[in-house]
Amino acid sequence: MATKKFNSYTPSRRYYSVADFSELSKKAPEKSLMKGKRNTGGRNVYGRNTNINMGGGHKRSYREIDFRRDKHGIAGTVTALEYDPNRTARIALVQYVDGEKRYMVAPQGLKAGDTVMSGPQAEIKPGNALPLKLIPVGLPVYNVECKPGRGGQLVRSAGNSAQFVAKEGDYALLRMPSSEMRKILLECFATIGEVSNPDHANIEIGKAGRSRWMNRRPHNRGVTKNPVDHPMGGGQGKTSGGRHPCSRTGQKAKGLKTRNNKRTNKFIVRRRGKAQVGA
Repeated sequence: MATKKFNSYTPSRRYYSVADFSELSKKAPEKSLMKGKRNTGGRNVYGRNTNINMGGGHKRSYREIDFRRDKHGIAGTVTALEYDPNRTARIALVQYVDGEKRYMVAPQGLKAGDTVMSGPQAEIKPGNALPLKLIPVGLPVYNVECKPGRGGQLVRSAGNSAQFVAKEGDYALLRMPSSEMRKILLECFATIGEVSNPDHANIEIGKAGRSRWMNRRPHNRGVTKNPVDHPMGGGQGKTSGGRHPCSRTGQKAKGLKTRNNKRTNKFIVRRRGKAQVGA
């Protein structure tokens, strides 16, 4: 799926590009799989604004996605490929033999009329979900579970895939899109293939108004603000703030490690950004 550019008949159109939606179905979304979605406006449960750069945006409906793929052994036919405003990937509407309909994150190359299946007896082909112990080493996978039965939590963004590197005991070794090497239990399910819509990375917003449609408010650098508004604000002229770059709440930026999940440290073989010897 390519991107579409426009003639520069206005200043914003000069750099404006959108996805080419020609491969998507013209039908309306499946109403039984949709529900309302409220916008937080950047406010937490106490009503306090914790993200000042979020707000507005176009109204959206949420599509319920089947990340678990727990309908094992039942074949489903892809009836439509659709756009989902809540994610960068495309979604596929699957109708199973027993009549049930579900949405799934579509892999690259999936078309209407294709058959997909999940479970140990599924074929090794894009769109099918199997336990990692039954997937051949070397294949790209996405929608990877962290715990058996919880549903896919890793590798769900447009154009992404994790590389199945090796099997070690009860664990599979995956190279994540961030270059992190991580161990996942072989009992966990993953879907074969790469996530659809890889050209999402090439889309240019083109104008500030389009960012507002996407729930993004104007963003100012800290050094342009007053001291009351930001730790790096104030000064005469263009000053750098006189301190290490930090957020509005004082958290250090540019290099500070913020990961705080000691329960899963043992599953990370190599952190992201670390150079691999011989690579």
